[in-house]
Amino acid sequence: MWVGIDDTDSPKGGCTTWALTELLDEARATGVDLIGEPRLVRLNPNIPWKTRGNAALAARFGLGRGRRRRLGELGGAPVWSFERSDPLRRTVAEEWVERAWKRVLLASRQGEPGTDPALVAVTRPLPASLYWNAVREVVDVAPVRELLDRLGATVRTDGADRGLIGAAAAVAWPGAHPTWEMIAYRTSDRIGQVRAVNAASVRAAERRFPGLFLCRDPRTRRLLVTPHTNCPILFGLRGVRPSDPLGARRLVRSEPVDRWLLFRTNQASGDHLAPRSAAAIPEFTSATLTGTVAAPPETIEGGHVRFGLVDAVGAPLTCLAFEPKKTLPAVARSLREGDRLRVWGSRTRGDALHLEGIELQRLVARASRPRAPECPGCRRRTRSLGRLRGYRCVECRRKLPPEAATVAMRTPDYPPGVYHPTPSARRHLAPRGP
Repeated sequence: MWVGIDDTDSPKGGCTTWALTELLDEARATGVDLIGEPRLVRLNPNIPWKTRGNAALAARFGLGRGRRRRLGELGGAPVWSFERSDPLRRTVAEEWVERAWKRVLLASRQGEPGTDPALVAVTRPLPASLYWNAVREVVDVAPVRELLDRLGATVRTDGADRGLIGAAAAVAWPGAHPTWEMIAYRTSDRIGQVRAVNAASVRAAERRFPGLFLCRDPRTRRLLVTPHTNCPILFGLRGVRPSDPLGARRLVRSEPVDRWLLFRTNQASGDHLAPRSAAAIPEFTSATLTGTVAAPPETIEGGHVRFGLVDAVGAPLTCLAFEPKKTLPAVARSLREGDRLRVWGSRTRGDALHLEGIELQRLVARASRPRAPECPGCRRRTRSLGRLRGYRCVECRRKLPPEAATVAMRTPDYPPGVYHPTPSARRHLAPRGP
């Protein structure tokens, strides 16, 4: 049986990943086993009513069979995951869903604005379209509810039904191109206090396990494994293989850890990016497209950079590279009219695409600034007489016109290639870069 949950937190605190650990505790007490890896699934990052990272959670439960492996620790005891399972008897499954829902409610920030917990339970995986719509579009809850009813899913909500979208999408995620994140949680008495995680130990873990990513930002020296919100997460280690965060956990020195769990995730997948034309990027969606720079870049207030792009069918698009992303404004500032690039980013309110990455594909020739020519008689470098006034030889006093200046071709400031924002400015779903 698959169980998906969403919308248990609020801007004031809480965490849906922590709520899933509470479900695992309830499963242990009920005699139900975890099958496979629990899922942490990020959805459309542009949704205006999201709490923080717009994540939903899912896990599969049954009567475990075959080999098992340790995926976490909860209440001082290991969290075991089984490769295979026998199905739950109907009466056991019904009891488990009701107990799970009660535990979700207890783990939720009930009564706080924006907290509308939801649970979806099904015996079979849901259609992948539920995931792709939720990660790329703005989804109305009504058709999702209708589909769940038609498929015989068990549905529980408290407040608005919007959490059903994420809960269903987490179950429906096909699981392709995954990464993994090990999340360690704080003891309840420490929540709200400054987190104590040793930065040097995180750097040591990075060196020992090169499959880790987005642990820190070398440019800003910011530690990225720790959140900055009032939630129960102490730190999270992301990796391209499950063994990386599991192994690195032992090297990180921190305040006491209450519990920890490994999640299979869609982070760094780029799944939120849909190929679109410049004229068809709806509000609160993300896009990737190829085009040609139509106008020179312009630096605007705040150090942000704006430039115009024309796609393959001639549709115009304004692109914005925001200063906090560091690398992207510098790349955008180096562009010239006629450069061909692929860009990806998001559109919120307004018509501009907020860039999350740039691929320079083909660059027009770059000319250096005009250089004073040599005197044809003395073979010495001449000196400028001022703008548009030409040049004069300091030796023989011969004058040369402005067009005598020499112009050389120069290497672009940024050669063709893919450029990402600085690590601290990347989204959870953004394609993984250096």
